[in-house]
Amino acid sequence: MESLGFGILAGCALMSAFAVVRSANLVHAVLWLGVTLVATAGLYAMLGASFLASVQVLLYVGGVVTLMIFGLMMTRRHGDSGPQIEDVRSAPAALAAIILFGATAWAVVSTDGLDAPVTPPPAVGPAALGRALVRDHVLAFETISMLLLVAIVGAIVIARRKDPGGAAAAAPASAASVAVPKAAE
Repeated sequence: MESLGFGILAGCALMSAFAVVRSANLVHAVLWLGVTLVATAGLYAMLGASFLASVQVLLYVGGVVTLMIFGLMMTRRHGDSGPQIEDVRSAPAALAAIILFGATAWAVVSTDGLDAPVTPPPAVGPAALGRALVRDHVLAFETISMLLLVAIVGAIVIARRKDPGGAAAAAPASAASVAVPKAAE
């Protein structure tokens, strides 16, 4: 029964994440992101990480999604239907997503200790955690850092606005292009 619930929550998280990246309207994409984050919090709760689930709901669903919607509403022009996402280069983006998923899945599978029984770790300090991240699990750590870097670059590309008038609208009219009427003779 627990596996069925986990599968339903994981499927909900994956489908809503797919809706985030395929939504043409930014407001709808942010709302789908909220569904994805709530499903992720449910997965954390099922895994016994109740503190992490509550932080996920409070910070990400409550804070980040609200901030994103507020920012979208404040930057929207009056009478505009809202910001739209351009649907260009979806094939290279899908290929990049598949490659990153494969790299992340390979890093997770190749990490030692997946078949070991789950036991609570001993109380250790930040130095032991740092050593574990950069020595024992360096491949998984670097893969996740690469994924976060790509997400930041993607957010910058999406947030960059194109000039609707282009360079021609901003350039002043030159003296050669101004027609001067001939004086009457």
